[in-house]
Amino acid sequence: MEKQSSRETFGSRLGFIFLSAGCAIGLGNVWRFPFITGQYGGAAFVLIYILFLLLLALPIMVMEFTVGRASQQSVSRSFAVLRPEHKIWHLWGYASWFGNYVLMMFYTVVTGWMLAYAWYSVAGNLDGVPAEQIGATFGGLLANPQELVFWMGLAVLIGFMICVLGLQKGVERITKVMMCGLLAIMIALAVRSVTLPGAEKGLEFYLKPDFSKLVSSGLWTSIYAALGQAFFTLSLGIGSMAIFGSYIGRDRSLMGESLIITGLDTFVALTAGLIIFPACFAYNIDPGAGPGLIFVTLPNMFNFMPNGRIWGALFFLFMSFAALSTVVAVFENILACFMDQLGWTRKRATIFMAVSVFILSIPCALGFNVWSNFQPLGAGTCVLDLEDFIVSNNLLPIGSLIYLLFCVTRYGWGWDNFLKEADQGRGVKFPVALRAYFTYVVPVIMLVILVAGYWQIFAK
Repeated sequence: MEKQSSRETFGSRLGFIFLSAGCAIGLGNVWRFPFITGQYGGAAFVLIYILFLLLLALPIMVMEFTVGRASQQSVSRSFAVLRPEHKIWHLWGYASWFGNYVLMMFYTVVTGWMLAYAWYSVAGNLDGVPAEQIGATFGGLLANPQELVFWMGLAVLIGFMICVLGLQKGVERITKVMMCGLLAIMIALAVRSVTLPGAEKGLEFYLKPDFSKLVSSGLWTSIYAALGQAFFTLSLGIGSMAIFGSYIGRDRSLMGESLIITGLDTFVALTAGLIIFPACFAYNIDPGAGPGLIFVTLPNMFNFMPNGRIWGALFFLFMSFAALSTVVAVFENILACFMDQLGWTRKRATIFMAVSVFILSIPCALGFNVWSNFQPLGAGTCVLDLEDFIVSNNLLPIGSLIYLLFCVTRYGWGWDNFLKEADQGRGVKFPVALRAYFTYVVPVIMLVILVAGYWQIFAK
């Protein structure tokens, strides 16, 4: 068995922040957040989302980072290192390893969609195409198994090429470039969108709260949607954040670092809304159009916009960067599990991980065409829905609850150990006064998320 020489570390604090933010910043921010905000009334929904982000998601992010930094291991071994005598916790390490794989089994396919549309935009394939044919373009992509597998494979190949270079030379360095490019493109697109004639109506919809819209959408449904978006946007629960905690030193407190990363994640989500909603209102497009907003509605909008081909290409390049930053971050978590658990070198772990992810992602790509008759969660569902259900409705909420209980109860690592590690270094300290809230209230909220997720799918 090959042995790695020593644990790698980040070359800079900025690398840790950008890579952690890159893992959090993904399609949940730039694809799901705008359309779900449009569906639930705009600004009032955004306010509730931010409240839940601060009260629920942020503390659990700190806990993931803390477990990673204290153990100096990936999720497959971190619980075993910190609590070797209580083996029940160790099981979640393997479940999380599995969860990262399942996440990539469909996320690489969706990342392939973004890469495909970036190419379509650059090549001019969407220029002047009538609205009804824009929809047919996306349908044609889904119906073509060879094309879907090609674009999925390209997403896997890009992730592999970045990870195999190493933590500092590959993952950290290239993620910095992608994140800087992502932020620059987003700001340019937002400035262009808010200066369109008629954009002020979109800004009002997005920035002026109207709580009656929450009621009209169903108050509980709107609140649960905001709660779920705040929780799932950071991909917490399966160790995707903990791995980056294991690569950093103890010169900065983890609450302060988590605030910065959550701030970047929120900035991207809010800026995505500034790109989409003013443009929707400027061109009389329904902001609540749903998931098709990105692939059907917006390409049609770019056809009417001056220099639309350029702006469309930039938009889908930005979407690709957002998706790839998550792919690279989760790939790093998977291969770190192989290195920590089996002692493999980075090269061997990365090759095995890339090949296995590619093979395991093929069913999702085929689920839209060759295997479309397989509808695991009822009529109209596909392989992607099943894989997303496993991760989003099960592993993420259960994993977050496990990290929470591990850090706050005496049956796990314990509050004192957690607080001592989290507060090491300069920066904002974890709010000790809220211990009772984290111990008794947040677990109940996590259980509500878990049960409500099942209710929405199976009881309707």
